Amino acid sequence: MNTTTYNRRSFFKVSAVAGGGILFGFNMLTAQKTEAGVAEVLADANQINGYIQIDSKGIVTIMSANPEVGQNVKTSMPMIVAEELDVAWKNVIVKQAPLDTKNFVRQVAGGSQSLRFSWKALRTAGATARQMLINAAAQKWGISPSECTTNEGVIRNSKGQTVTYGEIAAEAVKMEVPKDVPLKNPKDFKIIGKNTTNVDIKAITTGKPLFGLDYKREGMLYAVALRPPAFGQTLASFDDKETRKVNGVKDVIKFGNKIAVLATSTWAAIKGQKALKATWTGDTKAESTEEHDKKMLAFLDTPSSAPKRNDGDVKTAFANADKVLERTFHGPFMPHNSMEPMNFFANVTADKAELVGPTQRPEETRKQVATLLGMKEDQVSVEMTRIGGGFGRRLMWDFALEAAEISKLAKKPVQLVFTREDDMTAGLYRPATKYKFRVAIKDKKVTAYHLTGTGINGQNFVRETFFPAGAFENLLMESHNVESKITTAPWRAPITNFLAFAEQAFFDEVAREIGADPVQFRLDLFEQARVNAQKGMKFDYDVDKSIGVIKLAAEKSNWGKAEKGVYQGFSAYYSHNTYVAEVAEVVMQNNQPVIKRIVCAIDCGIVVNPVAAINQSEGGVIDGIGHAMFGDFSFVDGKPQANNFNKFRLIRMSEVPKVEIHFVPSLNDPTGLGEPTLPPVGAAIANAIFAATGKRLYSFPFAKELGMQGS
Repeated sequence: MNTTTYNRRSFFKVSAVAGGGILFGFNMLTAQKTEAGVAEVLADANQINGYIQIDSKGIVTIMSANPEVGQNVKTSMPMIVAEELDVAWKNVIVKQAPLDTKNFVRQVAGGSQSLRFSWKALRTAGATARQMLINAAAQKWGISPSECTTNEGVIRNSKGQTVTYGEIAAEAVKMEVPKDVPLKNPKDFKIIGKNTTNVDIKAITTGKPLFGLDYKREGMLYAVALRPPAFGQTLASFDDKETRKVNGVKDVIKFGNKIAVLATSTWAAIKGQKALKATWTGDTKAESTEEHDKKMLAFLDTPSSAPKRNDGDVKTAFANADKVLERTFHGPFMPHNSMEPMNFFANVTADKAELVGPTQRPEETRKQVATLLGMKEDQVSVEMTRIGGGFGRRLMWDFALEAAEISKLAKKPVQLVFTREDDMTAGLYRPATKYKFRVAIKDKKVTAYHLTGTGINGQNFVRETFFPAGAFENLLMESHNVESKITTAPWRAPITNFLAFAEQAFFDEVAREIGADPVQFRLDLFEQARVNAQKGMKFDYDVDKSIGVIKLAAEKSNWGKAEKGVYQGFSAYYSHNTYVAEVAEVVMQNNQPVIKRIVCAIDCGIVVNPVAAINQSEGGVIDGIGHAMFGDFSFVDGKPQANNFNKFRLIRMSEVPKVEIHFVPSLNDPTGLGEPTLPPVGAAIANAIFAATGKRLYSFPFAKELGMQGS
């Protein structure tokens, strides 16, 4: 049972529609199945915000509130509603909703939390709608609702009489919204847990206009901006004579510290941008990677006045150690490089602003634009398009602000478009980080653990409630920050994307130092965490789930029993409420290590849509391999040293190994999945490469450290 506290107005906003349909509006996060028949179904709807609609034919339309960034919420979340509503999936249509804080909650795509946060709300919404339909049918038949059952949109009573959802919908609108609704036992799920095709797959593969770059409006101009070539520079002057000669260029506008070229096509705008001559001033020497490295290294040796965690007596444990093992790891800046570069449409008039585009955080985008324009938030509308990749970059709103400001100055509707060079050089980056690990070893046991993290523009570069917190009685974690004018932002699995590599690679080295098997070493640490938890020590992860994925990965990879010439490396990490363990297998070819297989075990609760979950998990692994092996980005005097893929190396199809995904069977509520498989893979690879070559890796990219050809 799930108790609701929603009343008729705040939860359902039920209203009749022409043809005997019904609208069930509720707070949810879903998306769009197909455009086929949507216009016909919605034609007579009284409200197209926050609802389930059932038309007289029994077709169910579910509005999507959450941004679709490739994480498959446009399929998985409607599946949850359809499951509890008990409707046939073939009769469901899903349509994207605009930003609407009155009807929806948490319209955000970030932190791999969409399913986790919406799970019970979506189930309750579907189940409550189903109960209202049952109640209406029972009233019609003059029987108790308990005598009715449902199956795929049909209600049946104990006498064998039936009525479809569409036929009873107009009566259901008159029913009171029940406060207590039964939810299905997960063992009875018929839709959840079944492979279901992405609802947008046909539109994507046939080139239908789904993405921000596809959006067009009558009279719209395309804008491309010229921004400072180095972080910390200011625009002194510019010459736009040659730009204005470009066929199709309509205007050149200075806005803030940038210049916008407006044209009738993206090509004309790009040509106009390249023809601009600008003079920039400002001392940018402090914004070089070399300078950042010096500052971060200095902090690694600087005690923090406010440690993030300080358990036991670390100082004494180190003083009494037989040996101290210390290692430092270095992580570079990293661009997001979404397949779809940043873009946004804006139409700003005197009394309102219309925004359309790919955003992971529409509500915050609206707030920022309203502040910029001096408008009230209800004067700003945000319509979401499908997002061609985000990885955290589109959690920010700078590109929407630029579009709004340009539109206001131009007094025209504008679509701002970043070129790939703009996207890579004027973006927001994963902050560069460094970590120093120290352990005290006595009698071949680790008696103390000390981690110091430092990075660019961040508040906390450690995770003090994650493993190994709880595994050591003496533990110290410290974090420092280096300020920079280089803009930074969340990057897929923020902080943990590099911290997991550093930690798990270091643990492998510690295990070998004390003569322990790397897998058994971790299992023993989790058992110690269990003991320490009983003593009152607090941490966020679940010991049993951690042990479960480690054992599953070891079993599926045949850990320690690989055939001759195959070298294995292990890693395990908890993030986004999900547990992942991975084994990498490497072989040597032409004296260079080649990754042949990744075995990945995951505990993420109930898997709503297995085929999508596998895709997400494989994608995270491959993304993690590519950036660990090849990702390298640096600055000289504030200027990015790569502006396109000819200088920024991505993983190639021929380099992608076999990836095996294994889910721990579970009936627990779902947790994150878009990000958790990325953090552990770097260490699994590094540890396998050590097994193959005897060389320890302490920095991204590995190919550079290994001197690999074509790196």
